[in-house]
Amino acid sequence: MKRTTLGRVFALPAAAALTFGLAACGSANEQGSGSGGSGEGLSGTISGAGASSQEAAQQAWQAGFIGQNGDATVNYDPIGSGGGREQFISGGSDFGGTDSYLDDEELAKAKERCGELVEVPAYVSPIAVVFKLDGVDELNLKPATIAKIFNQQIKKWNDPAIAEDNPNADLPDTAITPVNRSDESGTTENFTEYLTATAEADWPHEASGDWPVPGGEAAQGTSGVIQAVSNGNGTIGYADASQAGELSTVKVGVGEEFVAYSPEAAAAVVDVSERHEGRGEYSFAYDLARDTTEAGTYPIVLVSYGIACANYDDANKAELVKSYFNYIISEEGQKASADAAGSAPISDKLREQIQPAVDAISANS
Repeated sequence: MKRTTLGRVFALPAAAALTFGLAACGSANEQGSGSGGSGEGLSGTISGAGASSQEAAQQAWQAGFIGQNGDATVNYDPIGSGGGREQFISGGSDFGGTDSYLDDEELAKAKERCGELVEVPAYVSPIAVVFKLDGVDELNLKPATIAKIFNQQIKKWNDPAIAEDNPNADLPDTAITPVNRSDESGTTENFTEYLTATAEADWPHEASGDWPVPGGEAAQGTSGVIQAVSNGNGTIGYADASQAGELSTVKVGVGEEFVAYSPEAAAAVVDVSERHEGRGEYSFAYDLARDTTEAGTYPIVLVSYGIACANYDDANKAELVKSYFNYIISEEGQKASADAAGSAPISDKLREQIQPAVDAISANS
């Protein structure tokens, strides 16, 4: 089954890490139930790394956690989902976040380290198809057209397939420059999952975190894609919507309508998706309904996961990770992410489902 997204992995590379002071308030035994509280007397350091698309949310979570905690430190390095998963599995980070849930091989290795893996949706966000084309601010594109553009089968902006869905646009005879990620990326995996699910005839590639089509313009990280698209004309790329900035974005064909990205439309896709079973009691990975025709849904969505161990060798690290994850999934933490990054807050129903997984984080006895 297709892998989906929702979280990023965190790791250390200190030169790039964002460091924040975090401290304690409340009893260590009173931190559950999504309260966002943290344990009494927390101190020390936990480090993580992962998806660059979640960077804005991580900054908001860390800033909010600072307000409640003062004697601890959290580091986060946005090195990409692939690198983040590798560091977590190898023990190079204390927790992680990833835009696609761990595959079977990664899951087996993570269980060797952790006993049971805690894998919970932490961040839900649309992936925007961003573009820059002089004289054109709005575009409607069907899934097949998006696939042909990124597979380099449609090469000019006034192509009949684009013109058909944009009859009022003055489309120029400008070459299309598709921009993709150069690094392994959860955003890429989610985007290619969407293309595979909705336009298989025009996208003859498997879903992957590595971009499968040679010859386009490649850029490192979400910020690199945004910069490359911004600096060109006729450019088009894909990026977490929170970092789209001033770039124009595509309305995507869903059923008989074209839908703009929004947190609400992204959250609606999760509501019609199913949990991937058989991965362990504390793994809440979802197979997203990319090919939905449900009105008002935006199917190019990133469901990003927070990953942690159910068992740590160090009791203090366990308490820090547990406390931080409690803040992330809390109503307060989700609002902070929404305000900073335009993400879709997880529902109360989902929070209740994943709370026992966060509560399970502890130290080996």
